[in-house]
Amino acid sequence: MSGRHRKPTSSAVNVAKLAFTGAVIGGGGLALAGHASAATDAEWEQVAKCESGGNWAINTGNGYHGGLQFSPSTWLAHGGAEFAPAAHLATKEEQIAVAERVLATQGKGAWPSC
Repeated sequence: MSGRHRKPTSSAVNVAKLAFTGAVIGGGGLALAGHASAATDAEWEQVAKCESGGNWAINTGNGYHGGLQFSPSTWLAHGGAEFAPAAHLATKEEQIAVAERVLATQGKGAWPSC
């Protein structure tokens, strides 16, 4: 059977429910994905100021490194090793490049205090 009288598939119904729920919440379908868009350099500067006092080369021994305070596992999982073995050894620009990847996968919650 084809045409407009065919029963909708369960996946089509689920997509419609998700879109409707997103519209009711006010965020639209993309907001449901939970991923943030790219941040500006000024925003990264603010996060670094909050996380590390703006010191992009910081390694205090607390298990987090660099201006944006990456854990070693997050740094490596998001491709940081292409720049440096640890975040504090990478440039500000390299740290921001990795941070954009973290932001895309984890959202702003990756930096809950800032």
